[in-house]
Amino acid sequence: MYDTTVLAMPPDFEGDVVATLISRRAGSRRAVLYLHGFTDYFFQDHLADHYVGRGVDFFALDLRKYGRSLLPHQTRGLVRSVTEYFPEIDEAVRVIRQDHDELTINAHSTGGLVASLWADRVRGRGLVQGLVLNSPFFDLNVPAPLRLAADLLKTPLSYSSRALPLGVSVAYGQSLHRTEQGEWDYDLELKPLGGFSVHATWLAAIRRAQRRLHAGLAVDVPVLVLASATGLRIRDFVPEARSADTVLDPRHIARWATSVGPHVTCVRIPDGMHDLVLSAEPVREQVFAEIDRWLNAFVYQGKANNP
Repeated sequence: MYDTTVLAMPPDFEGDVVATLISRRAGSRRAVLYLHGFTDYFFQDHLADHYVGRGVDFFALDLRKYGRSLLPHQTRGLVRSVTEYFPEIDEAVRVIRQDHDELTINAHSTGGLVASLWADRVRGRGLVQGLVLNSPFFDLNVPAPLRLAADLLKTPLSYSSRALPLGVSVAYGQSLHRTEQGEWDYDLELKPLGGFSVHATWLAAIRRAQRRLHAGLAVDVPVLVLASATGLRIRDFVPEARSADTVLDPRHIARWATSVGPHVTCVRIPDGMHDLVLSAEPVREQVFAEIDRWLNAFVYQGKANNP
C-alpha cells in the first residue's frame, strides 16, 4: 500500500498545478525518490518492492501534468522549461528530508535529464547523496538534420496547444503492455501506447536542457548512468523491441554521461529495454544488481541502514 500526498504548486500558463508524491515506507532513515519520464507516471510496483525489501523508504513523484497529477484543463506533459519541475522536486525533497538522512534520486528518461539539471542547481547543499539515471534523455534519437531543425524551433505562446506532425510510433508501448506484446499492466489513459503528442514548446524546452547538459554540469554527488547495450529505431513492433531501447540511442546516453559531473559510472545492459526495470526478468534483475552494487560502493559505503 502507498500513501499519497498532493503537492499544490503555483499556477502556470495553463492554470492550477499540482504534483503527487507517492510513498511506501520500510522504516528507514534512507530514502529514494523516483522521477518518471515523458508519457509516463509511477506504476512500477516491483521497483518499490526492490527498495523497500532492502530497507529503503520509497517515494515517487508524478510530476505536473502526468499521471495522478494531470488536471482536466492541462495539456499532457506540456512545459515551457524543464525548470518548471524544480519547485515540485524541491518540495518533495523537503518533505522526504524531514525524517531521512540520505536521499538518492532514481530517474528515468526525461526524468533523468530533469534530475541532472536539478542536482546541478542544488549542488553544495547536501540535499541528495546520489543519482541513478535509467536511460536518461540526454539527446534526441533522430537524424542530425532533424536535430538541427529542433534547435531552430521558434515557440511563441500560440504554439502551446499545437502538436507537431511527427506521426505515432507504437513499438515501445506494444512491447510493454500486457494486452499487446508485453507483460506490464498500467493505465493506457495515463500512458497511451502511442505516447503523448509532442509540442514545439516542449521540444524546444528539452533541447535547451540538453544543450545545457552537453556544455557540462557539475553535479557533486556520485552518478550511475544505465543504458541498454542496443538501440533500435522503429515505428511498429518487432520481437527485437523487447531487448533494445526503441526510444533513445544508448550511444548518445553513454557519450554524454560524463557531462553530468566528475563522478559518473556508466553501465550498458545487454537486452535492456528503454525503461530498463521493465525489461525481461533476467535483465531487470541485472539492473537491480548493478544499482545495489553501485549504491553500496558509492552512496551507502558499507554504512548500516539505521531505522
